[in-house]
Amino acid sequence: MDSLHPAHYFGLSSSTVMRIFEGVEIVWDVLPMLGGLVAESVGGRRIIKGDVMPGAYIADGPVHIGEGAVVEPGACVFGPAYIGSGVVLRHGSYVRENVMLLDGSVLGHASEAKNALFLPGAKAPHFAYVGDSVLGHRANLGAGTKLSNATLTGSHGAARRSVRIRVEDQTVDTGLKKFGAVLGDDVQIGCNAVLNPGTLIGPGGIVYPNATVPKGVYQPNVVIKAEQSRPAAERRDA
Repeated sequence: MDSLHPAHYFGLSSSTVMRIFEGVEIVWDVLPMLGGLVAESVGGRRIIKGDVMPGAYIADGPVHIGEGAVVEPGACVFGPAYIGSGVVLRHGSYVRENVMLLDGSVLGHASEAKNALFLPGAKAPHFAYVGDSVLGHRANLGAGTKLSNATLTGSHGAARRSVRIRVEDQTVDTGLKKFGAVLGDDVQIGCNAVLNPGTLIGPGGIVYPNATVPKGVYQPNVVIKAEQSRPAAERRDA
C-alpha cells in the first residue's frame, strides 16, 4: 500500500534518513527496529560532544550527544539514545530508551520521548508525550500534545491487543502492542491535541488545538478540527 510506505510521509534524500528506512516497506515497522538502530549509531559508547549544562543528568551507558547539541539544566537522558548535532533538550525534558533525535530537533520542557524517532528539525517543545512514534522533518507539536501509544483494552491483567487500524477499507493489524503516531514532514499539531494509538498523518497536515484524532491514515495536507458542542456566542457585556 503506497499510503503506508515511508516515502509517502518523509523525504528520504539524506543518507542518514535513507539508511534508517532502508528495506522498510510499512512505515511503522521502523519502530521495533529503533533499539537496533540506536545501538548501531551509538556503538555501545558514551560520546558527549555537545554542551551538557550543570544540573542535567546523563545516565551511564550508551549515549551519543552530537556537536552543537545543548542539554539544559533539569534535562534527563537515560537512553540508550542518539542525540544528533544541534539538538536541544530543554529543561525538564526526559529521554527514555531507544530514542533518536536527529540534527536540529527539539525535546522541550516537560516533554518525554520513548522509543521514538525525530527526523531533522522535528520539535516537541512543551509538555508533550512522544511514545513509539515517528516525527517527520520539521513536524511540530503544540504545547500539551499527547501521542497516545496504547489501547485501553487489555486492562485488569488481560493481554493487551496489538493496534489495528483501517487502511483503504480494510483492517490492518500493525502487530504492535504500543504504537503512537507517524507524522509526515511539516505536520503541525495544535496545543492540547490528543492523537489516538495508530494515527498516521501525511506531510503538511494540520491538527487544530484541542482536537482528539481517531486512529487511521490521513492523507497529505489534511486539516483536522476539533468539534465544538455549541457555536461561539457574543459577550453580552461587550
